[in-house]
Amino acid sequence: MPRATEPVVAFPAGFIMITPAFELTQDPDFLTIIIKVPYARASEFDVYFEGEDFKFYAKPYFLRLTLPGRIVEDGREKASYNTDKGTFTIRLPKEIPGQYFEGLDMLTSLLAPKKSRSAKPLVEEIAASAELSEEEEEEFDWEIEQTPYKESAEGTLPLQYRYGFGSLRSGVFQRLQDELSDVIDIKDPDQTPVDERRRKRLAAEAAKFEPDHYLADFFEDEAIQHVLKYKPWWVDAHKKMIALQGESHQEHDTHTFVVFSEEEKEQLRKFTNKSYLLDKRSRHHVYLGLIDILLAYCYEICVNEGDKNVESSWNIRKLSATLCWLENFASIHDVLVSFGRRVLCYPLHRHFGLVTRAFNDTVMILQLGKAAVLKCLLDIHKIFMESDPAYILNDLFITDYCIWIQKIKSKKLAVLSESLQKTTLAKSHIGFELEELEAAAVLVQEEESMLKAAGTVSRQQLPSSESETSDSEESSGTSSSETEGSDSDERESSTSEDGKINSLQGMLQEERTAPLIDCNGLRHGTNTSTFEVSDEKSKVSFQSPTLPGKLIEELEKQMHTAIRLSEQPEGLATASCILQQQEENCVSEPDRFSKDTTGKGNFLEVSSETNPLLFLRSINEDED
Repeated sequence: MPRATEPVVAFPAGFIMITPAFELTQDPDFLTIIIKVPYARASEFDVYFEGEDFKFYAKPYFLRLTLPGRIVEDGREKASYNTDKGTFTIRLPKEIPGQYFEGLDMLTSLLAPKKSRSAKPLVEEIAASAELSEEEEEEFDWEIEQTPYKESAEGTLPLQYRYGFGSLRSGVFQRLQDELSDVIDIKDPDQTPVDERRRKRLAAEAAKFEPDHYLADFFEDEAIQHVLKYKPWWVDAHKKMIALQGESHQEHDTHTFVVFSEEEKEQLRKFTNKSYLLDKRSRHHVYLGLIDILLAYCYEICVNEGDKNVESSWNIRKLSATLCWLENFASIHDVLVSFGRRVLCYPLHRHFGLVTRAFNDTVMILQLGKAAVLKCLLDIHKIFMESDPAYILNDLFITDYCIWIQKIKSKKLAVLSESLQKTTLAKSHIGFELEELEAAAVLVQEEESMLKAAGTVSRQQLPSSESETSDSEESSGTSSSETEGSDSDERESSTSEDGKINSLQGMLQEERTAPLIDCNGLRHGTNTSTFEVSDEKSKVSFQSPTLPGKLIEELEKQMHTAIRLSEQPEGLATASCILQQQEENCVSEPDRFSKDTTGKGNFLEVSSETNPLLFLRSINEDED
C-alpha cells in the first residue's frame, strides 16, 4: 500500500479539510482502522504511521490520530477499499503482540495532536503535566471533607463565585438573564457564593416537599412498580461483563459491552479537544458532579422507560443540584442525600424506590467504564441540545465532561464505583421525617380498615332486622285478612247470635298472637299501641307505651260490645257501636296523648286496614 515517510500535504487557500468518519477495532496482533471517505479518489491517497502517530489523506478528507499504543511497519500491514461503501480498511501490526489498546472508542481524544516536545508552548506543557499527575495517582480519598474557601482580608476569592465544569466559568449568567430562570433555580449565581447556594437549595427543597404527594406514591405505587421493571441497555451490558470476568484475566475491548451509534460517533468528532487545568480539589468536585448528573439521568431513563419527551430535559437538570443550583459537593453521601431529596420534591413520581434504582444503575454504569459513562453523557448532551434553554448547560458542563471523560483511566471510575457502592442512603438521611410519616399513615389506614369492617358487619345485620320487620308486617296483614274473613262469615250467619259471638271470640283469639284491632281501627302490640287518625290533608301517627292492664280492659270492652251487638236490633246495634266508639275515644285519647309531654316521639299513622264494625254498619244499612 502507498506510504509516505512523512506526508507533506499542501492545502490551497480557503481549502476546508473534512474529518472523515472512522472506527478503530483490535485483535491481539493487529489494529484495524476503518475510514469512510465517500466520493474520494481511491487512486490518490496517502497513509503515514509510525509509533503512536497515524495520518491519512484522500482529497478532501484528512485524518490525524494519536493512538493509545505503538504500531510498527513489518510487511504485515494491509489496506483495502470498498467502492460500494466508500470505505478504506487499514490493518496495522502492533509493536507488542497481545498488547491491549485502551480507549479506541474515545474518538475525541484520538483526534488530539501529539503533545509538543518543544519548550515554546509552556501552557500546554503545564496542562500535560497536570493531566499526567492526575493519571499517576494510585489512590484518591473520595470521602475527604473539603474545606471551603474563606473570605480573606482583601475580599472574597473569585473561586467562591465560579461554577461550571471544574469551577472554570463565571459571568455567564450576567449575559443571559432572560434564559436564567428556565435553566437554573438560583438567582444571580455570579453574586452568590457556594455556601449560600447550598443554604438556599435546602430551604427551597424543604418548602417544596409535599407529604400528601409522597404518601400517595408510597401507598398507590402500581405505576412506579411498573417502571421499576424496565431494563435499560447497561443492565444487559453489565451482565455480560460479569459473565466474562471469571473466564479470562485479559482486559476486554469496550466494544464488547458498549456500542456507539453513528450519531454518537459524529458527536464525538465534532467536539474540540482541549486540556483542563484542574487541581485536586477541582477534580474532586468534577467526579462528584459526574455522579450527581448520572443519577438524574438514570432516573429519567427509568421513569420514561428509555423514551424521550418534553420533560426529559427538565427531569435531568431539576434532579441534579450540580446543574440546577451549581452545587459543589464535598462527599458522595452529600450527593446521594441531595438527589434523594430532589426526587421526593419535584418530579411526578416521588418514591424512594426510584432513588435506590437510580443508585444501582449509576454503580453499574461506572463499573462498565468510561465508554458507558461517555455514552450516557452523549445522550444528555443531545437531550439538552434539543431543549431551547438547556443548551447553556452543555456549554457549562456536559461538553467538557464528554471531552474530559475520554482522557481518564477506567481504574479511576472503578475506584469511584466502589466508593459509591459502599455508601449507604437511608430514609432518615433525607431529612423529611419519612419514616414517621409512613408509620402515621399506616395507623390511619388500619383505623379506616377497622371502621370499614365494622360498617360491613352492621350492613349485614340490617337486612336481617328488616326481614324480621317484614315478617311482622306480613303476620299483621295475615291477621287482618283473617279478621275480615271472620267478619264476612259473621255477616253471612247474622241470623244466629251464637254464630256472631263465636266469630268475634275467634277473631280475638287470633289477635292474641298478632297486633290487636278495635272498632276504631286501633292496633295494639304487646308493648305499644298505635292510634291512627285519617285526615284528607295530613297523616300523623303517635305511639305510646301501654300497660298490660290497659290491654285487658280494652279486650273486655270489645267483648261487651260484641255481646250488646247480639242483644240489640240491627239499627240500635249500629248506634250503640258508634256511641261506644265515642266513649272509648273520650277515655283513651287523654291517656294516649298524656305521654306526648314526655317527648318520647309518639306518632300518628293512617290506618290502612278496614274497620270491621263500620263494615258491619254498611251491611245493616243495606238490609234496611
